[in-house]
Amino acid sequence: MNKENLLKQIADTAYNVGFGAKKHFATYDIVDKVPGIIAFSSMAVGIFGLVCEVLSEKLLSAFFLVLGIAGLYIERYNETKEEFMKKGEELTAIYYDLKVLYYKVKSSSSDLFEKEQYELNDISQRYYSNCLSKQILFSDWFAHYKFFWQNQIDWVDEQKHFKLWRDKLPLSFTVFIVILLLTASGYLICYCIT
Repeated sequence: MNKENLLKQIADTAYNVGFGAKKHFATYDIVDKVPGIIAFSSMAVGIFGLVCEVLSEKLLSAFFLVLGIAGLYIERYNETKEEFMKKGEELTAIYYDLKVLYYKVKSSSSDLFEKEQYELNDISQRYYSNCLSKQILFSDWFAHYKFFWQNQIDWVDEQKHFKLWRDKLPLSFTVFIVILLLTASGYLICYCIT
């Protein structure tokens, strides 16, 4: 394999590993923090609802009831949340091993990269053996934020050339925002007409 193809293959693997690490961390963060946020906000709105009638309306109460149900869904992951953290740390270490390999190949003047190809295959096997498949809902969205906006990915981007709409924003998030905007526009139009 030539140098250019190997660098692309390392970058592809690094994207998968780095994003996978961030997805594991995203699941951990959601399971660890969101139930507390839900509990605090529900209690705060409930307390202020005693003195402010707007906060005790049925629609707002229904919204917080749905949040409470979401909290129960999230609690199912509580037993395994530490495993998500551990796997995220292991995947991050693999990601940095790929970064070292990338710069090693990039700075090499050799034409043969058999040893490096073997090292990449070994790293890929470590990646596959350290992934948990059952991630929590919305971990993809949070992982996109963590990978593209909080992480140093310049070396991966040298090969991948990430685009905002194609890569950095999840398609499901973009569709959700478009539907939300269309719904809000429709509601405003109907409200203004009547």
